[in-house]
Amino acid sequence: MQLLQSLIWLLAGVGVFIVGMNFMSEALEKSAGEGMKRLLGRISNNRLSGVGIGAGVTAIIQSSSATSVMVIGLVNAGVMTLMQATPIIMGANIGTTITGILVALKNDYFNMLMYLLSFAGVMMGFVKKEKVKLAGLLCSGLGLIFVGLNVMSSEQAFGNPMIETMFQGIFSVIDFPLLLILVGVIFTALIQSSSAATGVVITMVGTGILTLDLALFIILGANIGTCVTALLASVGANPNAKRVALIHFAFNVVGTALFTAVVLLFREPLINALVSMFPGDDPMSLQMRVSAFHVIFNVSTTLVLLPFVSQLVKLSCRVIPDKKEAQNVRSLKFVDDRLLMTPSVALMQVKKEMDYMFGLVEENIALSFDAMKTGNLEHGEKVAENEAIINFTNGALTTFLIKLSGLVEQSDEQVIGSYFHVLNDLERIGDHAENFYEIVEEMSGKKLSFSERARGDIGEMCDKVSRMIVISRDAFDSLKRTHLAELTALENDTDEMKRALTASHFARLAEGNCSMDVSPYYSSSVTGLERVADHLVNIGFSIVNPIGSQNTK
Repeated sequence: MQLLQSLIWLLAGVGVFIVGMNFMSEALEKSAGEGMKRLLGRISNNRLSGVGIGAGVTAIIQSSSATSVMVIGLVNAGVMTLMQATPIIMGANIGTTITGILVALKNDYFNMLMYLLSFAGVMMGFVKKEKVKLAGLLCSGLGLIFVGLNVMSSEQAFGNPMIETMFQGIFSVIDFPLLLILVGVIFTALIQSSSAATGVVITMVGTGILTLDLALFIILGANIGTCVTALLASVGANPNAKRVALIHFAFNVVGTALFTAVVLLFREPLINALVSMFPGDDPMSLQMRVSAFHVIFNVSTTLVLLPFVSQLVKLSCRVIPDKKEAQNVRSLKFVDDRLLMTPSVALMQVKKEMDYMFGLVEENIALSFDAMKTGNLEHGEKVAENEAIINFTNGALTTFLIKLSGLVEQSDEQVIGSYFHVLNDLERIGDHAENFYEIVEEMSGKKLSFSERARGDIGEMCDKVSRMIVISRDAFDSLKRTHLAELTALENDTDEMKRALTASHFARLAEGNCSMDVSPYYSSSVTGLERVADHLVNIGFSIVNPIGSQNTK
């Protein structure tokens, strides 16, 4: 019974540790969203830069698994190439070592500070301000990590002689390196966190249950086990995303194989070096040796394999060949559901997708306006193709935003609200562009045409709307209000033009200077242009008001 109680106590400590890790990771990711955006905005083909970005992002969110899944999502969305993704994956392994160093630094005074921090974090959670709540979540998460570690190392858990005897007996049987590596792989795969697995191993070494020479192999296995999350995330993704997961796995397997050989051949000199770095028999010194090895492993593996990035990419392409894409299967260009693990990055990608959609809408408007002015009907297929993509993007991105809305912090909820409205406005403008083109097609089929006066009036109105498109897109892209007053003035002009042109049209009809056959087409064109102007004002003012209202109060 006492042994069972100790095992339950031990599992409770592991559970509290993992909960603390999740709290801290969530708080860091939400509060450091802008930092991650800046880092990801610097993605280039420079390998060292990629390693730095991977290490930086992982240090921010404290999860190499989350970084890997995010990279898979970006590759699957076509935002990142394999050559860019591979160094980032390597850097992620370096970034995750920070947790191990933090765990190894614990002592009695540090523990007391962390307990107080955890309590302060809980109290901060009752404050209404979102930033204070996030800081509280971070503090409570960091504190809970050490609460969990100390529960594990207490007399009721690893400190219990019965538990110590049991584990020492287990490790006396499975002291073979490959078995120890397998233990690390399985344990990490089960708890889905190499940081948590490393923390448990460091604690076991600090309490004397596990010797350093055996712990090294379990740490190596933990680095392979963390690949399971990325491998699972790649299921259902495109070939490139699957290749990222394979490269991540291959990187850790090769690194583990190399270091297994190093440890086996130079075990005594390596251990002596770690002991000389952190002399003494106190728990902190014992723990820092494991943590130092974890850092050395990841940094060394990255330095060794970084020159072979292109070879790793080529190998992944051979193992996972390209598949012929099914026809008529559409997907978003910059967004992937795997990005939901990192909401701040997902929101950044949504903006890119909307910019792409805006470009298609702008192109269709330009083609339809050209058709209205000149009668040119050469671009019907292009207009139809763009409109199909616009409609798909509207539906798929709306669904993605619904999923994302429950994950972002409060300050981003307003942004998502405005995006819903902008998507609707863009889709409606796309519909109008298609209608304009269809009006010209139908009139051409019936051998009808506007009078020179009517064509000139519509052309003038098209020019004003074209200017409004430039202003609204610039405002949406740059979030600057510089030309919003001009946008409002142009919208008022289109309202007045609609009234004036409608009145003059009916006057021409009454005088017999205009055919009744073209009347419906003229009215539809003028009305449609005025409605496009309304939607463009909504988009421009979405940076001020989520619903696009011109009331900025």
